[in-house]
Amino acid sequence: MTVVSKADSSRLTTRKLTLAYEERTVVQELDLAIPDGEVTVIVGPNACGKSTTLRALGRLLRPRGGAVLLDGEELAKLPTKRIAQQIGLLPQTPVAPEAITVADLVARGRQPHQAWWKQWSEEDERAVVDAMERTDVAGLAHRSVDELSGGQRQRVWIAMALAQETDLLLLDEPTTYLDIAHQVEVLDLVRRLNRVRGRTVVIVLHDLNQAARYADHLVAMKTGRVVAEGPPAEVVTAELVREVFGLDSVVVPDPVTGSPLVVPGAPWGAERD
Repeated sequence: MTVVSKADSSRLTTRKLTLAYEERTVVQELDLAIPDGEVTVIVGPNACGKSTTLRALGRLLRPRGGAVLLDGEELAKLPTKRIAQQIGLLPQTPVAPEAITVADLVARGRQPHQAWWKQWSEEDERAVVDAMERTDVAGLAHRSVDELSGGQRQRVWIAMALAQETDLLLLDEPTTYLDIAHQVEVLDLVRRLNRVRGRTVVIVLHDLNQAARYADHLVAMKTGRVVAEGPPAEVVTAELVREVFGLDSVVVPDPVTGSPLVVPGAPWGAERD
């Protein structure tokens, strides 16, 4: 498979990154460069290391070997506050404090920019209001997060990450537990943020067709290694789907976007219908 290097235009990279949980190695000597100003989507089968890699990119997991680099410096050696000012991370299943309101949760995104002598500013207020407006949750400001639907709650979490105003935004399965309408809503929002604000976004997704539709740069992983990366039109082929997912399929152009659309092979018994 073709591997496209974008290290020359990447603030966030990995160098021979090895990640493990206790004695189980999940990612082995991974070299990865996240293209600046683009939407990168990481796909792969369950337990392939994609979410583990994202956690390491956000310094939630310390490398067993190698390093994650931000602007050429090892992430593990940088001050936590500096990282929080540069990288926003939304984990797969974030948990809100009980009874917290939408406005209060979004405001927590400003904590990396505050200091003990300067707790809240007009700049903080502007960032929070802007984030809520862009995610269409301003009308929910005084409601408890516990009362919201799955789609509304996810938009609020994204608003908090946006209020952080980082150049790099990492999202781990942001469409989990959402119906198809809310999945599209969230991914359209992420795409707009990238296009309008120039944010560099990294998303982990299970749905290969959604990944192909929304990604500028697609990374396919298997057993802790990158199998292929590059534009979806070059990466998503029937051969790759078979190699990575073990699935026979036909890849056709999406009738709406022209991006690759994976159609699985005939289901069991279909040939007799």
